Amino acid sequence: MSIRTKFKKVLPSISTTEQEALDAGDVWLEGSIYQGMPDFDALRAVPAVSLSADEQAFLDGPVQQLIEMVDDFALQNCTHLPDNILNFLKENKFFSLIIPKAYGGLEFSPYANSTIVATIAAKSSAVAVTVMVPNSLGPGELLMHYGTDAQRDYWLPRLANGQEIPCFALTSPEAGSDAGGIPDVGTVTMGEYQGEQVLGLSVTWDKRYITLAPIASVLGLAFKVQDPQGLLGAKESLGITCALIPKSHPGVQLGNRHDPMGCRFYNGTTRGENVFIPMEFIIGGQQNIGRGWQMLVACLGAGRGISLPALGVSVSQAAFKSSAEYAAVREQFGLSIGQFEGIQEKLADIAGKTYLQEAMRVLTTEGLGLGLKPSVVTAIAKYHMTEIGRDVLNSAMDIQAGKAIQRGPQNTLASGYVAQPIAITVEGANILTRNLMIFGQGVMRCHPHLQSMVESIHSDAADADKTFNRIFRQTVGYSVNNSLRAFRLGLLPFTANATSDLGEVIEYEKSVHKLASKLAVYADFSLLVLGGKLKQAEMLSARLGDVMSYLYAAMAAIRYYEQKVSAASRAEAAPYFHYATRWALCNAEKALLDFLDNFPSAPTRQLMKLITVTYSPKMKKINDDLVRELAHQAQLNTGFKRQLTHLVKPVAGDGNYINEQAYLAKIACLPLLAKVKKGLKQRTFKGGVKFALTLDAALDAGVITPGEHKQLQDYNLKRERAIRVDEFDFNMNLVDDRVELKLAN
Repeated sequence: MSIRTKFKKVLPSISTTEQEALDAGDVWLEGSIYQGMPDFDALRAVPAVSLSADEQAFLDGPVQQLIEMVDDFALQNCTHLPDNILNFLKENKFFSLIIPKAYGGLEFSPYANSTIVATIAAKSSAVAVTVMVPNSLGPGELLMHYGTDAQRDYWLPRLANGQEIPCFALTSPEAGSDAGGIPDVGTVTMGEYQGEQVLGLSVTWDKRYITLAPIASVLGLAFKVQDPQGLLGAKESLGITCALIPKSHPGVQLGNRHDPMGCRFYNGTTRGENVFIPMEFIIGGQQNIGRGWQMLVACLGAGRGISLPALGVSVSQAAFKSSAEYAAVREQFGLSIGQFEGIQEKLADIAGKTYLQEAMRVLTTEGLGLGLKPSVVTAIAKYHMTEIGRDVLNSAMDIQAGKAIQRGPQNTLASGYVAQPIAITVEGANILTRNLMIFGQGVMRCHPHLQSMVESIHSDAADADKTFNRIFRQTVGYSVNNSLRAFRLGLLPFTANATSDLGEVIEYEKSVHKLASKLAVYADFSLLVLGGKLKQAEMLSARLGDVMSYLYAAMAAIRYYEQKVSAASRAEAAPYFHYATRWALCNAEKALLDFLDNFPSAPTRQLMKLITVTYSPKMKKINDDLVRELAHQAQLNTGFKRQLTHLVKPVAGDGNYINEQAYLAKIACLPLLAKVKKGLKQRTFKGGVKFALTLDAALDAGVITPGEHKQLQDYNLKRERAIRVDEFDFNMNLVDDRVELKLAN
């Protein structure tokens, strides 16, 4: 019995849906990370993205107008998205960001798509989701890639101008994460359409969690096709298929709603029972029966890397901006709370992770802008950027405390805090993404020989043994080289490669190489020792996926610092960069050590430690000095800080505006506040019970001039308004004084 035959008996075969998922998408930077040789040359060769003139004009025009129109607190307390908002979205082509110009769409880049969605999300999660869905996985993208000419010519212009609102229905009550197990069925049969007997499908479906379904005019639908009468051939089960069905088609049920955490975007159900559709409703026509899963996973990767990460970045930037401003303005015990180390620890974590979020957003959309569909990278982006968003929000809630938990128009965190679990849940809950997708797809897509080896093991070809033996020899050579490289870098870490022109980057670039070399060895041994069981060892494989993810994050942080930070801003950006990169590298190392500690074979565990010279943590950690430095930098009014919060667009009278005005007023008054504090310390005058009275006493004592007194009183008014929270009468009607809060700049 050959080695191949022995493997065939113990190695589970790959299902059709698994194979289609593996075949979909491209391998990008994650491939070099998995193989232990991170490709920094390829990283630095990626063309830098920026907004085109049209994209910038759209952001400055319709997006800014939309933000000024939205009252998110009012939206949270109503039943429907206001008609004026929905009409504005249609009229200004917010639903056609990805549709080609030839069909009347805007044809924006992935980076612009991400920036637009994230900017809207910083104002309103509900409106952002409404914009996000038609520009992510849905009828538009499926038609562009797989539709017939007639389908594209008819539907895309109507989707572009808002005449049609699309939704896409995949999730069923019995099939969520296991989308390949959907029970919805279309049976090939003859039926009547437009007065004629034609070949088509009788479809029965029951779907839930479908965003925009309650207001959609056209339904994208995924279901399995059965052909029991053999009308299309001898095969009965033909596979998952995607169709596009008008809401007006007889039997289509759309309208019932869910209530996703009180966020007022439209989400609901769609059902149909024995609904006859002609073959022309199938996306791509009859020839695409059974290609639905392949179509979905190919398109899903790109959308996953844009929309949901954009929501994570938006909440991080909003949390960072408001928390930094609040920490500078809010005073307790005679000091701004940003001077207390407990607050500084939280604020530094927010600032560093916000830097990392923006760096990952930019790099991921740059990859998508190349025309790639890197399924592993987009899974990394979706999982980690939504999770980091949740972490940042939690820290911001801690800093802003009572102000953060009181709902109202002035609260800048509540909407995002409620909505963030939605981003974490959709398109595959994050538990699924981390434990099954990142390393599960990565090991097959990124290993240079594994997929070919598995195919040869299950092959029935006459030369299968010969093919397997050749691939097996290549695999052994690959693993030996991985081990030798890891041993060299473990024993002689200074030999790690680095090509950066910036001295502060070199150490981190070397660290990425050292950790990646260990990852390659551990992945090889996992496959050798655990084989097919690795698929069920989710906690072990997830840790290896974490290593890939954090090293990708570290590479993103390095690229952003090298390419997006000007030389003049390097001093301002350095604490952010050091914190973000160390955080990513320390987490990658921790995942490796946890993997070793829990590997089930003790002899193999010891051998892996010996080969990689891994016995204790080596990465440079985030220390207290860095925390203090970053917390200080985060409270300054710098150009780089504005760069990291560019998605937040304050509107006169809203919470962001009120916070910003108080913060800017304090920055302008710092020399005057120092004069007042000096006068108090020297007992030139006595302080009052309230700060306004202290300022009056300082004026009477001649410590400040009348002009300075006026400036300080103006700051104090803005400060008081920034630390206040919204109030309601006994019946919970808002005591609305926002008109008075629209302060002059």
